[in-house]
Amino acid sequence: MSDNARETIGAAAPEQEISEVRKVRLDKLAALEEAGKDPFELTTYERTATAGAIRADYDAYEGKSVSVAGRLMSKRVMGKASFGHIADSDGELQLYFSRDDMGAENYQEFKKLDVGDIIGVKGTVFKTKTGEVTVHVAEYTLLVKSLLPLPEKFHGLKDPELRYRQRYVDLIANPGVKDIFVKRSKIVSAIREYLDGEGFFEVETPVLNTLAGGANARPFVTHHNTLDVDMYLRIATELYLKRCIVGGFEKVYEVGRIFRNEGMDPKHNPEFTTVEVYQAYVDYNAMMDLTENLIRHCAMKACGTLDITYQGEALSFAGPWERLTMVEAVRRYVGMDFDTEELGDLIAKANAKGLELAADTSWGKALYEVFDNFVEEKLTGPVFVIDYPVEVSPLAKKKKSDPRLTERFELFIASKEIANAFSELNDPIDQRERFAAQMAAKAQGDEEAQPYDEDFVTALEYGMPPTGGMGMGVDRLVMLLTDSYSIREVLLFPTMKPRA
Repeated sequence: MSDNARETIGAAAPEQEISEVRKVRLDKLAALEEAGKDPFELTTYERTATAGAIRADYDAYEGKSVSVAGRLMSKRVMGKASFGHIADSDGELQLYFSRDDMGAENYQEFKKLDVGDIIGVKGTVFKTKTGEVTVHVAEYTLLVKSLLPLPEKFHGLKDPELRYRQRYVDLIANPGVKDIFVKRSKIVSAIREYLDGEGFFEVETPVLNTLAGGANARPFVTHHNTLDVDMYLRIATELYLKRCIVGGFEKVYEVGRIFRNEGMDPKHNPEFTTVEVYQAYVDYNAMMDLTENLIRHCAMKACGTLDITYQGEALSFAGPWERLTMVEAVRRYVGMDFDTEELGDLIAKANAKGLELAADTSWGKALYEVFDNFVEEKLTGPVFVIDYPVEVSPLAKKKKSDPRLTERFELFIASKEIANAFSELNDPIDQRERFAAQMAAKAQGDEEAQPYDEDFVTALEYGMPPTGGMGMGVDRLVMLLTDSYSIREVLLFPTMKPRA
């Protein structure tokens, strides 16, 4: 097999071809070791510059000697002179190798390098006739021998499943993928930066819980051997953060991993990241303001603009964002008026549209089901949908003007729920009753109903001040700000079914 052939076989190539390439490279490794040149023995390599720094500030580096290191991404041998590209975490840089400068023996050894090898080079910075910033290599060092071929550079790694399973190859082969995760890091940093700047205190709460509360979701169950009790990976951070409010922290937040034993699709992964924020002495209106400002801050930090495009659709984060009650949303998008029409007529209309609501379905449950099935997909936003039925909001405070509803909102952008927030329920008697209703629903087969958390009720009995709380899906925010269709695109290592 020729050198060129070896350099164009990708990770999606037939296994036989990859095996052949690996055998050739193992033979090269054996030859190196036999010659006393172990390509895995070095522990350090002194670098004086990065690819990105040299390209960004060429005038400062022109004509100067530099030492750079990274992965050899291409190699083009042309007799007495050759070109290649090296990639580090900061970008790519062209390399120029000359037999006359390196000596015949060293040049011959260079020709044996494979694309994917990790090397260090020392040389002088210059520009080619075509204007490309280049290092004229005086010497090189093989730091690590790559035994498997990289994807062919013109096509990259395309197979989605292989990309997610072998994210390490995806990051090497597809520069845009690395950009997504650089931007993700900026977004998470921006979240902390904004909240810290507003005086919030970051805390950490347990991942292992004896009760799976704070959300309606199915938990993952494990067993603690020493205590001999079943425990649950947390489905939310809410109830512990509220305990912090009871304890006297008036502004708290947590960026943390959440686990839910549920389905998988472009918007859902069994483990994901949220930020939950709680502030004493404010309500859900203040949480709307905070959420709007927080997302604007993240957009500016990650994208440099408030106007983005998501999956071909233009979105503007300039405000103020629309605030629409659930009843208004259903009236606007479905033509059903839950303020004026009889409940029986509404249920009949909903069932005519394909729902299967029982005749005794409550007003709030019927409203939510119509919204969930017929409205969400139409919400381009950004729009805050406010005032949710009490039946689906067991931790939110009821509205004084209509006790069928709660002071709750969800933020929708591009038909995705991005954030969920309440004026938090702080009445322990009401909370106890709602937990009891959840337990009744669980007894009737609702696997996502919340458990009765007696300790949380006890905390409320000590007194929790009026509080606004908000939870936001970090992964979905990253999807929006990186124009990623699937949540798997923004998770470094998404959950995958093991190969058979």
